[in-house]
Amino acid sequence: MRILLDSNLPRAYAALLPGHRTETTHQRRWSDLDDGPLLEAAEGEFDAFITMDQSLRYQQNLRGRRLRIIVLRAVSNRLTVLAPSAPAVLLALREISLGELRIVTV
Repeated sequence: MRILLDSNLPRAYAALLPGHRTETTHQRRWSDLDDGPLLEAAEGEFDAFITMDQSLRYQQNLRGRRLRIIVLRAVSNRLTVLAPSAPAVLLALREISLGELRIVTV
């Protein structure tokens, strides 16, 4: 699965998702895109989007999106804090369908 990590996640989080091709918005040079254009760009090239943006589901119409979206809920975006969420994220990636949003709490 091709996964896009939002700019609010550490790049090293990708190493916690083995078996997937993971890139960051920084690597794609999409860091300056607002949420709507970012999701549109990601839909053409990625299967899933992982973010810590808690308001994404309220600010964007996610109906009909061709992405699986995972929102991490944690007290910090430090890798040591987020690392325990990796097994739940991997499970969510297997379970959710395109257009679905899942919240994973650390």
